[in-house]
Amino acid sequence: MSQDCIFCKIVSGQIPTYTLFEDEKVIVVLDAYPVSFGHALFIPKKHYKTIDDVPEEEIDFLKKLPNIVKRIREITNATGINIWQNNGKDAGQTIPHVHFHIVPRYTNDNLFEFPAQKQLEENEARDIVEKFKQSDV
Repeated sequence: MSQDCIFCKIVSGQIPTYTLFEDEKVIVVLDAYPVSFGHALFIPKKHYKTIDDVPEEEIDFLKKLPNIVKRIREITNATGINIWQNNGKDAGQTIPHVHFHIVPRYTNDNLFEFPAQKQLEENEARDIVEKFKQSDV
């Protein structure tokens, strides 16, 4: 736990929330500033800044995510769901504690669109693949 982390304060009960689910590893709460009806936060109780800080043996907190997503979709009558997980300031992470946004989506909600995409160039792809294979996973 980090004493100045808002999510650690939620986990410890210092900040009141609308809690949808809680077990020994995770808490799921409604987002205080939702972008859509039913927008929730899936927060592991252990404090890790980003997903790449989570040790492989501790990532099992994600096992509940599919059922949580399914239940939120059912109760909100959403026609789709986005699951966002941002890592680092440049990726839009504003709270340095791993968490997942579960964002129900609805027909014509006009929330978000991907920017224009361009085809992957072969030399760029080969460079990334080569560098990736040089490291341990």
